[in-house]
Amino acid sequence: MVAIKLFENRDLSTLLSVGKASFSAAYAQVLSADQIDFMLQKSYTETGILKAIAGGQVFYLLLEQGNIKGFMAVQEQAQKDLLRIEKLYLLPETQGKGYGRLLIEYAIELAQSLGLDKLELNVNRKNKAYFFYLKLGFEKIASVDIPYYGFILDDYIMQRSLR
Repeated sequence: MVAIKLFENRDLSTLLSVGKASFSAAYAQVLSADQIDFMLQKSYTETGILKAIAGGQVFYLLLEQGNIKGFMAVQEQAQKDLLRIEKLYLLPETQGKGYGRLLIEYAIELAQSLGLDKLELNVNRKNKAYFFYLKLGFEKIASVDIPYYGFILDDYIMQRSLR
């Protein structure tokens, strides 16, 4: 059985483990080892997750048979009429099972319940997830190079209209 639930503090250590494993796998062929290590230290430590939550991100966990297999973090941007997907990661062994689609569908429901008209996310231009998002109705609206602590995040900004 697969379920999606709101993150609780007791889930933190497992979230960190899943985050590190899934982020490393997603970017192994895309980013340098130094950049992966740096990003893991910024985002996938207890401090990084708690800082994201304090900044308004809400984490949802994807459970398979009660075990965390992936997660998504979203943040409402009401002034832009959108819900941003800040993070969406699955363990490599769960990819292809439709779990990413389930998380996106959940984000759509959240956005609609908040009266928002769009989903938005960034994806690295070399990340194969770009094609997954296109398949789910997202459109590339911009190509950006974001300076990030001495690295460059070369991303696409993608949106999906919910109207």
